[in-house]
Amino acid sequence: MSAKPGGTMWRQFFQQAASPNISLQGQIRQMLVSGILDGQLPLDAPIPSSRELANQIGVARNTVVIAYQQLVDEGYLLSRERKGFFINPEMLEGRAASTEEPQPLDHSRAPDWDARFRFRPSAQRNIHKPADWQHYPFPFIYGQFDPAQFPTADWRECCMKTLSVLEIGEWAQDMFLRDDESLVRQIRTRVLPRRGVWASDDEIVITVGTQQALYLLADLLVGQQTRVGIENPGYPDARNIFSSRSGQMVNLPIDSEGLRIGPALARCDYVYVTPSHQCPTTVTMPVARREALLEQAETSDFVIIEDDYESENRFEGEAVPTLKSLDRNHRVIYVGSLSKTLAPGLRLGYVVAPPALVRELRGVRRLNLRHPTAYMQRAFALFLSLGHHDSLLRRLSAAHHERAELLSRALAQHIPQLTHVPISGGSSCWVTGPDWLDADALCHEAEQRGVLIEPGAVFFSERTPARNAFRLGFASIRADRIEPGIQALAEAFRTLQKQ
Repeated sequence: MSAKPGGTMWRQFFQQAASPNISLQGQIRQMLVSGILDGQLPLDAPIPSSRELANQIGVARNTVVIAYQQLVDEGYLLSRERKGFFINPEMLEGRAASTEEPQPLDHSRAPDWDARFRFRPSAQRNIHKPADWQHYPFPFIYGQFDPAQFPTADWRECCMKTLSVLEIGEWAQDMFLRDDESLVRQIRTRVLPRRGVWASDDEIVITVGTQQALYLLADLLVGQQTRVGIENPGYPDARNIFSSRSGQMVNLPIDSEGLRIGPALARCDYVYVTPSHQCPTTVTMPVARREALLEQAETSDFVIIEDDYESENRFEGEAVPTLKSLDRNHRVIYVGSLSKTLAPGLRLGYVVAPPALVRELRGVRRLNLRHPTAYMQRAFALFLSLGHHDSLLRRLSAAHHERAELLSRALAQHIPQLTHVPISGGSSCWVTGPDWLDADALCHEAEQRGVLIEPGAVFFSERTPARNAFRLGFASIRADRIEPGIQALAEAFRTLQKQ
């Protein structure tokens, strides 16, 4: 039997078991639930009175009273008149742990997992960034968000509204064969028209971000002999997803106008392309080339998978029409992201395609994860309908434009030996160095100075890596940190130059 904790022990419980990111009431509940379920508190002795515990851990008595009452309501505590609060033994039923020593495993008789893997995701080439990137003073990395730009109050409002009784009755259902109607409507009427895309409800399916959209398409459409064209350089995860299904990948060259129109296209069954903001070079494909690509798709009978990558964040001029908006022959599958601008951790995207394809994609999605979180779908629908998303886009565009100008000036001033693609939108910059430069070595040298960059070789086919290119993201670094960060990067560059 566990000994009854004294005052010092309760203070230790409170410090160790409670999370500082929740309210004091929540911290007290967390401490007690942890102590109960872990068997650290005796069943035959009362826990401290509300006054005692309040004094021992240094909080107001009413805070403890409310926490105790909530635990009584949920069945963790029993209130006995004139005796105090006791642990409800029913909460521990079925939780008794075995006291027997575990038997040693016989590894010689375990399955040969190496022989069973169809492919090795861990061996694929991926973009890597430190897990603690936020602790670096100069994080020039892509795909993360700036906490200072996150619309906390607006997002909290939408989440709270989604937790109303009426809303819960809608999103708590199992929606394995459909999506949240309000989110589909917002995408159809508010998001897609900005890109010149018009679709009906049965032409839209919600995904857990762009990556899942590509994975579902690969699962449904790509076999071992399917020829998939990928931009080179291009999005590593798209290459990894499609190559995990097909052994017939076709590398398609890029120039200053994006994907080049050439004979390699005729060999493809599908072509994955990022025309609005090419990954990673950031160049935009002009209308004339888009029309030529669509004409080639019809002539050579291939289907285009258009990833409308960062299209909404253009600094100047009119947005270029999407391939989907120019398509008249159902040759384009359109993939978009909802969460990239808000916060990548929300993981929401969508696919726009003919109804027959959407129906089968929803079926594959059901086998994969059933459906994206309905609560998140409904909250994001409210975020769109209340105009918060449009306001956020305007604020981000202004912030990113300022940072892009600061970055361009700092590069020109401090490392003139580097060239970069002019930044017309988005939140990254593609940089090329002299032929002698090894971007992996520069990345390592810069990290010693608190600077994070992304070496460019991973974006290229394994057969044709460019060692002297790298990417600088500027969405998650403060404006006042950009020039000092580039100065530190210049020091790393000069160190390599002397070697």
